[in-house]
Amino acid sequence: MFDIIKTKQFYMKKLILLLLTIPMVSFGQPEIGAKKVDRNVIYGMYSGLALLMDIHYPKYPNGIALIHISGSGWNRPLSLSAKPLNHQGHVKLECEGLLKNGFTIFTINHRATPRFKFPAPIKDAQRAVKFIRYHAEKYNINPDKIGAIGGSSGGNIVLLLGVLDGKEDEENSDFINRKSSKVQAIIARAPVTTFINNVSNERSIYLGVRGNEIIKKQSREYKIAFEASPISHVSKDDPPVLLMHGDKDVTVPIFHSLIMLDSLTKYGVESKLIEIKNAKHGPSFKGAINLPDLDSIRMNWFNKHLIEK
Repeated sequence: MFDIIKTKQFYMKKLILLLLTIPMVSFGQPEIGAKKVDRNVIYGMYSGLALLMDIHYPKYPNGIALIHISGSGWNRPLSLSAKPLNHQGHVKLECEGLLKNGFTIFTINHRATPRFKFPAPIKDAQRAVKFIRYHAEKYNINPDKIGAIGGSSGGNIVLLLGVLDGKEDEENSDFINRKSSKVQAIIARAPVTTFINNVSNERSIYLGVRGNEIIKKQSREYKIAFEASPISHVSKDDPPVLLMHGDKDVTVPIFHSLIMLDSLTKYGVESKLIEIKNAKHGPSFKGAINLPDLDSIRMNWFNKHLIEK
């Protein structure tokens, strides 16, 4: 009888451990149907802090790389056990269909508030693009055609990857940094496109400014807000941009996408806005009425601008 009890206790402990472990693995390490995943690849170092990305390889690669940046409000917890930015559900919702259709997905972490402020996340994302481009042969991707996708704060960052110059620095001692950081096609969901006259407490922390000072055009605060706003950098050589936005989004109101679309159109940049009726903020577009086939829309956009051209 004693042996039977011990055996039951043993298997009960094993079962409890299994139940505790499975949710952590599936929640912490998003599985999106990749043939192989390289976890925690170091794409840069900042004063001993490793910048990490996960690389999801498709079963049938089409040779095109997409960098994905999850939304976070540009912030992460200070805890040493804080969840990585690129282990959120955003990865599955926005990238699973793209991976299935042959795109190699690079999901990145970046420096964030409250410890780091603008332009740290942008610099990290630019470094990631340079790293991917430098190692193009290793990852079996075309270095001349890299796309970017992200939402909310991630949408802000991927837009900047397209509208900033991102020029090559041929004199840099780091060969990776000699590469261009400019991407060739973008999908931005509910992106923050301007900080001018539009700064919440969270955004003030990110910019490192007092919000009230931004309205003064000669102030340092105004210049920082200007530099962090994708709408400030639009030019005729920018890549095609697809915007997706819920018309009931109160976190990042749809006017952000509307003014970005207007600016891109004025400069002759191919662009489009998918307005999701009744949808709120977030990658699942909660509350949406007649939600379109977003996987097909995303796939068609990147196919058109990264494969067919």
